[in-house]
Amino acid sequence: MKEGYIKRAAWAPFVESLARRCQVYAPCEEGETVRFRQIREGDPVCLDHPAHGAPKGVIFPQSETLFTFTFSKDPDEPQKTRVSLDAEPARSHAVILAGRPCDARGFTILDRVFLEADPYYRERRERTTIITLACNRCFSGCFCASVGGGPADKTGSDALVTELEHGYYIEVLTEKGADKLADSGMEDGAAYRDEAKKRQDGAINGAGVYTKVRPELSASDEFWQETAEKCLSCGACTYLCPTCQCFNITDEQGITTGERIRSWDSCMFSHFTLEASGHNPRSRKSQRLKNRVEHKFIWYPEVHGEPACTGCGRCIRHCPASVDISRIVTLLSGREETHDAA
Repeated sequence: MKEGYIKRAAWAPFVESLARRCQVYAPCEEGETVRFRQIREGDPVCLDHPAHGAPKGVIFPQSETLFTFTFSKDPDEPQKTRVSLDAEPARSHAVILAGRPCDARGFTILDRVFLEADPYYRERRERTTIITLACNRCFSGCFCASVGGGPADKTGSDALVTELEHGYYIEVLTEKGADKLADSGMEDGAAYRDEAKKRQDGAINGAGVYTKVRPELSASDEFWQETAEKCLSCGACTYLCPTCQCFNITDEQGITTGERIRSWDSCMFSHFTLEASGHNPRSRKSQRLKNRVEHKFIWYPEVHGEPACTGCGRCIRHCPASVDISRIVTLLSGREETHDAA
């Protein structure tokens, strides 16, 4: 079945059934925060507005042990030390449920960086099914349509859910999606196709953000100094972003055992490019902000033909200093002649 429909009353049983078969990660309300986490039986899934952070961590965890290691003396040659490695076991199958189209599209951007080179990412990616929820309205800061996406964009999704008045219309897009939805109890959804299309079209984002950055405009140090004046270098924008990919690797070691850990890092942190000599080629926050924006809207598009940004708006909505990347790139496109740093 390429099109399905689940009545509103059957949605919770559908989610519980899915969670019994695999690990399901979905947006859940925790006080004033909505975050992706593995759901337990009876947990309501938040469908009203996007999670504060992207579901990136399901496939690219914020912190993970790559392997553990143990040192032991060679009994035959005591001057020698043996090292044994123990990699993490295979992961279970997982479903990312009710992420937004911008979240699913974000994984296709991460794929170009990690899929071939990183076996940890590749294994999780292959074992994860992405069931996306189409946006039924625009949210503050969103500009997905300006970077090639949209509120019902199917890029990166295995199935797309559209919320209707009395239920949910589901488009099955891949074999992985079909496999996870095979026992969902869906009825044929063809009769709801037109209603879903109207809902999707009614949410088109018309923010008018211009993302064709002109490199010569980005060369101005004065522009970046003014733009970064209120930036706190807190890195929240990078941790909430569905496409930021910086990480650090550390060895945490005891006397005879230890583990190698990979953790998210941020190009907005002052120590990110600090060298062992003490020199820092991007010591000023204006340089770091410039690097982040240019990577997403100049360098990545030059190689891959699209921005490394899905227009989710999280970095705009949740920046404590209200730094607005959509305004920055619009100015750098030459669409406005004056720059208001306030």
